[in-house]
Amino acid sequence: MRVQLVRAWPNRCDTVEVTLDERARVGDALDAAGWRLDGEFVALAVFGVAASTETRLHPGDRIELLRPLQCDPMQARRLRAGKTRARRG
Repeated sequence: MRVQLVRAWPNRCDTVEVTLDERARVGDALDAAGWRLDGEFVALAVFGVAASTETRLHPGDRIELLRPLQCDPMQARRLRAGKTRARRG
């Protein structure tokens, strides 16, 4: 089966497709691509759903390597709302 791996930075991304055995897991795809989790990429997802290296894959899956959040999502929302309120006067 073929699966796609994706990792992204602010202004660029890498994508690679690998062919794996039908019983493959996310860890097998990482090995085939020569990619790994490290300090820069700390989590995994399959089509946006949290995954681990033991997650079973299906043909056509997209594995996403995720970077840590830069700030708390609720705090970011509060900051955006404050800017909007300030503009409205």
